[in-house]
Amino acid sequence: MLQVGSSVPTLTVKDQNGAEHNLSEMCGEKAIIFFYPKDNTPGCTAESCNLRDNYAELKNLGYTVLGVSADTEKKHQNFIEKFNLPFPLIADTEKEMINAFGVWGPKKFMGKEYDGIHRTTFIVENGAIEHVIQKVKTKDHTNQILELIA
Repeated sequence: MLQVGSSVPTLTVKDQNGAEHNLSEMCGEKAIIFFYPKDNTPGCTAESCNLRDNYAELKNLGYTVLGVSADTEKKHQNFIEKFNLPFPLIADTEKEMINAFGVWGPKKFMGKEYDGIHRTTFIVENGAIEHVIQKVKTKDHTNQILELIA
């Protein structure tokens, strides 16, 4: 997993509309990149909606918000429309960005082990990782972020 001080990987990624973006350019000076397991699941919906509800405050602080999962562009489009999400979602179906940030790995749920995305948020400033949040509180995630950046 990328650590504090690591540079944001140089990748070209696609958003929910299939538009290609240079990750370094998307991050600009300040960015919040949150990785989540799957669209339309309870925890992922709570996290995304919490960031949506506080998006203006994050934007006013100069941050770009970017969500990432392995879901398809179509699933992301539906998720954005259903919950009025104001930020782009990266459709990382090939897990290129997920692997570059090191958030893919073994997980446990109800006694079963499987590989998946570890819910993780990276706070980026000037192309470098400033903070990593691994224990995300889905319903109160913005406050976790604000404690680190405000």
